Amino acid sequence: MSSISDYKVVCIIGCAVSLIFLTYVLSFIFRKWRKNNGFWSFGFFIILICVSTIMVSTQYEKLNLILCMIFIPSFTLLGYVMLLIQLDFMRNLDSLDNRINEVNKTILLTTLIPYLQSVIFLFVIRCLEMKYGNEIMNKDPVFRISPRSRETHPNPEEPEEEDEDVQAERVQAANALTAPNLEEEPVITASCLHKEYYETKKSCFSTRKKKIAIRNVSFCVKKGEVLGLLGHNGAGKSTSIKMITGCTKPTAGVVVLQGSRASVRQQHDNSLKFLGYCPQENSLWPKLTMKEHLELYAAVKGLGKEDAALSISRLVEALKLQEQLKAPVKTLSEGIKRKLCFVLSILGNPSVVLLDEPFTGMDPEGQQQMWQILQATVKNKERGTLLTTHYMSEAEAVCDRMAMMVSGTLRCIGSIQHLKNKFGRDYLLEIKMKEPTQVEALHTEILKLFPQAAWQERYSSLMAYKLPVEDVHPLSRAFFKLEAMKQTFNLEEYSLSQATLEQVFLELCKEQELGNVDDKIDTTVEWKLLPQEDP
Repeated sequence: MSSISDYKVVCIIGCAVSLIFLTYVLSFIFRKWRKNNGFWSFGFFIILICVSTIMVSTQYEKLNLILCMIFIPSFTLLGYVMLLIQLDFMRNLDSLDNRINEVNKTILLTTLIPYLQSVIFLFVIRCLEMKYGNEIMNKDPVFRISPRSRETHPNPEEPEEEDEDVQAERVQAANALTAPNLEEEPVITASCLHKEYYETKKSCFSTRKKKIAIRNVSFCVKKGEVLGLLGHNGAGKSTSIKMITGCTKPTAGVVVLQGSRASVRQQHDNSLKFLGYCPQENSLWPKLTMKEHLELYAAVKGLGKEDAALSISRLVEALKLQEQLKAPVKTLSEGIKRKLCFVLSILGNPSVVLLDEPFTGMDPEGQQQMWQILQATVKNKERGTLLTTHYMSEAEAVCDRMAMMVSGTLRCIGSIQHLKNKFGRDYLLEIKMKEPTQVEALHTEILKLFPQAAWQERYSSLMAYKLPVEDVHPLSRAFFKLEAMKQTFNLEEYSLSQATLEQVFLELCKEQELGNVDDKIDTTVEWKLLPQEDP
């Protein structure tokens, strides 16, 4: 009896382990329903028990019972209990010793079944994890420990044919990391940031394709400065900010916040005090009111009651949010929600402020209010701001410097006036025709008058050309030629103007749309980004 009792404990432990592994295997089957895969796994588990019980009850045979215990793991413990009941029943009836010994042997044999199942499930789980598991499962299959602090490494990739301003910024970021004593340490230093993703194609043979989201990006944000990251959707702006906050781990590169040399993840514990972050998506609780959000964030950032009340009242008054203070967030408009996210990011006067398209969906008046608050918060203070946007008007309103990104690559960086002087030297010629049939003849005439003209685009009867400075000067001569051409081709109107920075930005965005399949682009920065087209 004592030996059977010992085997009971051994069998129960083995069945528990086997059922845990079985549930894990079933969770992979229902992995598409991630939110309730535990529910589906448990339901499937109950169904197996019911089916196996019906099978045994309809035709109770020892062989049938053992087969169900082997091939239906959820029935193993139940089958073991049924064997014990049969043993007690035979003893009470004073059955023959040979039959009792036969049942005892069967019980001892079935004790090993859950352990055999556990080994099989472990093998199946490992195969499933290698195919569907995340990076931690693949690298550490036993303990699944994710290191909290993992030092990032400099990017070994050397950029080629880089713009001189971008190259100088890269050198400055590298010096900020290596120089022991700087006169003024940057608030944010990003050196050679590089991020790669792997996309798995669903086919008969699963293949992984590497996609480079950020390619060797370096920049510094100084104290009292607002640096704007401009780029088309998908240019890599949000990915850059997420790497700086620590939400996304860079494949290579180093990020230093507030002059502290450490990886981003190592600074996570202290980031609440010096880091303010406004994500692209509204990270709010729908049922909480605006006032509750503000008080909660103030408490998390370590503000006292009096300081929190004073800061909240000033920000609420500046953005005219008094009427919405006691309203639940789910009842607020999208513009008010963006205002709230912006206020939460600057609450407590953090020294590092990261704003990911904070003004999207705002009305003009709300934008003006937020621009003024941002400028007043940063100017002449010991803090810096990194702002992402794809609107040139926003960048010109609040940014001290701008950096344009295309397909994950930093193409140009500098103050607004510097970029205007550098890329706004050329001229843009726009011609509106009365007769669209004159396109070919008009194009030929323009190339005669301006040999280096490059046809940029055409919309119906409107044609646009980029003209270098040497073809236009002197302006009097250029306008004389255009007036003669207007009379000859009976043009409706024309305009000749210097290329604005916004036009340069639009052309850079077009380059991203025209990017080739190899994810490689020409890294030389020129205003003429589109090739000359044939009409």
